[in-house]
Amino acid sequence: MREARYIIVDTLAATVDELCLKFGTWKTARALLRAAFRRRQTNQISHLSNRMRRDIGLPESEDVLLEARFSLWDIRL
Repeated sequence: MREARYIIVDTLAATVDELCLKFGTWKTARALLRAAFRRRQTNQISHLSNRMRRDIGLPESEDVLLEARFSLWDIRL
């Protein structure tokens, strides 16, 4: 039962050429760029309010300017 199994993998250039023939050059290039960009994205938490930060267990932001925002709920009639 101990058989050595090898997966035959083409070179990168051959794989890219095959994708370009099948889908077109621009679609392949766009898909590769999207994949590279998507991999570099990280979760940004700088835009979260202090309430949301507390909800997920993060420390509150030290930025006081964000807390001094004007809210429409503050208007009393």
